[in-house]
Amino acid sequence: MGKRKGRDISGWLVIDKPAGITSTAVVNKVRWAFGAKKAGHAGTLDPEATGVLAVALGEATKTIPYITDALKAYEFTVTLGAATNTDDAEGEVIKSSDKRPTDEEIKGALGGFLGEIMQVPPKFSAVKIDGQRAYKLARDDEEFEIAARPLWVEELLMVDRPDADHVVLEMTCGKGGYVRSIARDLGEALGCFGHVHHLRRIWSGPFTAEEGMSLEKLEELAKQPELDSYLRPLEQGLADIAEVRCPPESLAKLRNGNPAVVIAHDVEYGEECWASFDGEAVAVGVFKAGEIHPARVFVR
Repeated sequence: MGKRKGRDISGWLVIDKPAGITSTAVVNKVRWAFGAKKAGHAGTLDPEATGVLAVALGEATKTIPYITDALKAYEFTVTLGAATNTDDAEGEVIKSSDKRPTDEEIKGALGGFLGEIMQVPPKFSAVKIDGQRAYKLARDDEEFEIAARPLWVEELLMVDRPDADHVVLEMTCGKGGYVRSIARDLGEALGCFGHVHHLRRIWSGPFTAEEGMSLEKLEELAKQPELDSYLRPLEQGLADIAEVRCPPESLAKLRNGNPAVVIAHDVEYGEECWASFDGEAVAVGVFKAGEIHPARVFVR
């Protein structure tokens, strides 16, 4: 394989993703706009979902797991009275009900979705079943089950009730949450069925939708030097883990991927942390007895 052409540019770009485009297509647009060699995103959004899509370029791709693992918040509207085969408005209605819960009933049911819950992902999702994507099996009308998996839900609030058929909720959760599953399961718990009508990710780790760039702006600035000024430092992807400082005599060792002495405060033995030199990330690794044992090294 030939080496991928492009610029060696590193950092994060926050996109406010519009509806109607896949997360992968957004990443490809960002890579093209910067002429970058390497890009990836932290956490897929469904094509019809909007909001924060954090795209990492170059060495920042090594920090993607820390954003993927961080808490995220979603605002979403649930349509009450109908379940769909996709758990969102794109699918076909498979069950319906005339029952409409009161505001108090909805608020009462939300408590059952807090803390560590077990969640079954939607059948139309990218979960793999015996090596095949669930959505492909679902499209082919195959019969299959998806195992429940744990999800941490920090907060689930009712923020609006525009009419009897809709409720607007805001959820803060950990890695791997499916908002469509929450809508489906809440509808079941209320005995009226439900599906997601509209979904927006309002923040993800340190990144917020307000600071996100539109695709129009990205296309307008594509291939222009000014675009680089919108890149956020790679280090923002490490905001949730401790920082230790690398003294000059440890720099060469760390850059070669070897354990090295660091200056650390309030870091526990065995804790994951990142080492900085002059404010720039050099490596991420585990802190042991005054040294960082690097797992990832940043080359810039």
